[in-house]
Amino acid sequence: MPRLFAGLEIPAEIGQSLSNLRGGLPGARWIDPENYHVTLRFIGDIDGMSANEIASMLFRINRKPFEVKVQGLQSFGGKKPRAVVASVEPSRPLIELQAELERLMQRLGLDPEGRKFIPHVTLARLHDASSQDVADYLSVRGYFPSRTFMASRFVLFSSRASTGGGPYVVEDSYALSA
Repeated sequence: MPRLFAGLEIPAEIGQSLSNLRGGLPGARWIDPENYHVTLRFIGDIDGMSANEIASMLFRINRKPFEVKVQGLQSFGGKKPRAVVASVEPSRPLIELQAELERLMQRLGLDPEGRKFIPHVTLARLHDASSQDVADYLSVRGYFPSRTFMASRFVLFSSRASTGGGPYVVEDSYALSA
C-alpha cells in the first residue's frame, strides 16, 4: 500500500544552499537534500486502486506556473521542537493550488487535512532536542538570503512507511501551464 503526498520539488541549487545549513544541532536527523520538498497535501496509505484514481484526478488541475520564495528558518513544535524547517512564503497561487488539492482529495472521500497549511521545507527532524539548542541554532543559522524558483509542476510522491525523511519517489508529475 503506497503512502502518497502531493508536493513541489525543490530545485537542486536551492537544495544545495539549504543543505549548507545542516549541522550544529544535537538531536537533529538531517533530511537528504534530494528529498527536500514542499508538501501540498499528505494523502496517506492508499490502496492501489485509490492511488490510480487520485493520480488521474490530479490531471484536472489547471493552474499557471508561479514563483516560490524560500526565506528563513523556524522550528515546529513549540517547547518540544520536532522539526527545523525553511519557511516558504504563502503566496496566493501556492495557497490556491493547495486548496484545490484539498478539495479534490475530499471529493474522493479522504478526510479533511486537520492542520493549517504552513508551507515549508523540512530540513531536520528532531529527537530530544532542547528548545534552547534549537533557539541557539536558529539564532546562528536562521537567516539566509531568500531564494526564489518557478514552480512549473507539482508531483505525486510516494514513500515507504517510516518516521519520515525519505526516500521519496516521484510517481507522477502534473504541469502547471494554464
